[in-house]
Amino acid sequence: MSEDKPWPDTIRAGECEQHEPLVRRVLAPNPSPYTFTGTQTWIVGAGSDVAVIDPGPTGSGMSIGDPPDANGTGHVDAILRATQGQRVAAILCTHTHRDHSPAAAPLQAATGAPIIGCAPLALTDDGPRADSAFDPDYAPDHVLADGERVAGDGWTLEAVATPGHTSNHLCFALVESGALFTGDHVMAWSTSVVSPPDGDMAAYMASLSKLYERSDRVYYPAHGPAVTKPRQLVRGMLGHRRQRERQILRELEKGAAVIPVMVGHMYKGLDPRLTGAAGRSVLAHLLDLKARGLVRAHEEQWELA
Repeated sequence: MSEDKPWPDTIRAGECEQHEPLVRRVLAPNPSPYTFTGTQTWIVGAGSDVAVIDPGPTGSGMSIGDPPDANGTGHVDAILRATQGQRVAAILCTHTHRDHSPAAAPLQAATGAPIIGCAPLALTDDGPRADSAFDPDYAPDHVLADGERVAGDGWTLEAVATPGHTSNHLCFALVESGALFTGDHVMAWSTSVVSPPDGDMAAYMASLSKLYERSDRVYYPAHGPAVTKPRQLVRGMLGHRRQRERQILRELEKGAAVIPVMVGHMYKGLDPRLTGAAGRSVLAHLLDLKARGLVRAHEEQWELA
């Protein structure tokens, strides 16, 4: 999709849209302040078989229960319609938040395809989640290592390890076209939430730098429009995170502070529904700064070291 195409007025949940010869997209019906228009399931392949990336949510992973899509049925049915006449050869998940991986199991039951990609992860977080927490039932048949490939009729996907948003996050590079499926690691509509204890700011920054050194032509994220100038966006995201870090240090130069107060000063005009997520990202920055010996914590207060 071109970045100058109207967004999101032209898209509807459940409809299959062609983005390039080997890439189609089906939007899940789970819009929210955290998922934008919903989770995007990517279908790779134009021949006898295909791969499905991020099959999406079911049930509690939907923002409003389990609503029907534009054609009156569920998201798994929409994927099956989009792949009719082709064999689903692989179901790949970038990570295991509940808006990404739960539909892998029913899709596997319907197609017999193996679930591969990221490692399983089930954590109990101690703060508000931006994407409905983790999928405890995710059970992959095979976990892809960084650089490992899976291939089908005319397509090859290579795993690119990108921890940070979650410790198990993977991107997938489509070798034949130069596209990169970035999950929640890089999105054009919003920065990714990095929420401890599993989210790690140092790892996230390292993963951004890793992508900056690549030469991918286009990014297809799990939420929001395609990114047609990937390195420019990643450079901006690295700068944005460094700016947030400097903001935090300036806040603490005024004296010890708690996270909610810092969020109020740093995120002017923020949607109140997003304050919890902002606080988690501030915490991730603080933990990184603490590991580098720049700040310290006393109970819930933070101060310069």
